[in-house]
Amino acid sequence: MPELFNLFSLLFDPFVEFQFMRRALFGCAVLSLGAAPVGVFLMLRRMSLTGDAMAHAILPGAALAYLLYGLSAVAMTLGGLAAGLLVALLAGATARQTNNSEDSTLAAFYLGSLALGVLLISAKGSNVDLLHVLFGTALALDNTALTLLLVTSLASLCLLTVVYRALVLECLDSEYLSSFGGMGKLAHFVFLVLVVANLVAGFHALGTLMAVGLMILPACIARFWFKHLGSLLVAATIIAASACWLGLLLSFYFGLATSPSIVLALAVGYVLSVLLGPLRGILRRPSAASLSNSNNREVI
Repeated sequence: MPELFNLFSLLFDPFVEFQFMRRALFGCAVLSLGAAPVGVFLMLRRMSLTGDAMAHAILPGAALAYLLYGLSAVAMTLGGLAAGLLVALLAGATARQTNNSEDSTLAAFYLGSLALGVLLISAKGSNVDLLHVLFGTALALDNTALTLLLVTSLASLCLLTVVYRALVLECLDSEYLSSFGGMGKLAHFVFLVLVVANLVAGFHALGTLMAVGLMILPACIARFWFKHLGSLLVAATIIAASACWLGLLLSFYFGLATSPSIVLALAVGYVLSVLLGPLRGILRRPSAASLSNSNNREVI
């Protein structure tokens, strides 16, 4: 019993005793609620690297708002949202007009956006400012930031519910969805808005470099354990929230940066899933003999 009590204290005392830890956990958990389901559809649509590109594309808008208004959560949210949507629209339009692949066009735009954002902060701010923008301030979330995270997550879930069927259909047969004309394009645009909005929300807590990790990695982990879409959505959300809790504990006890600790916890979970996951895990793959016996039993 004493060992159990000590373990309980180790896991929960920081959140009971310190308000900034509770606020950080609440903000990251709320962020997980909106970002993880979007990440599942990014993974299923093979757009994971698109999510990473969009995370970098929001930087100049957020940086410009930071230079003009300081650490204003509302201004940085609007700036990041505008920059992300602008890059997505410009990349899509350029790809259509030039017949180049959309991923290469997006890469060109997001690299330019990333460079512009870093230059803006470096020219007018300090190294501390740059670190805050790139890696977030999860332990210093104020009421405005928490409210924005909550509103973004709830709005994201509502919009995701509206376009859910269209997104599932696009994952299964994108050409069939495109035959419906405007509906397919509208669903794709709404989905891009959801991606950008959740990345901008995650920017406040985890920074532009780490926010995409909370979106993509939980979905990749869940894919090794669950087959059905509903299970993937729920599991990814739980995995993301659990990683936030673990990352905050690592940050608290060992003095580590918060957002890299959260993403590193997810990365370790991914490696373990690659090795041990029941679905395509390296160490859980059946041998050739067992596959042959299974096939024989199915034939019989």
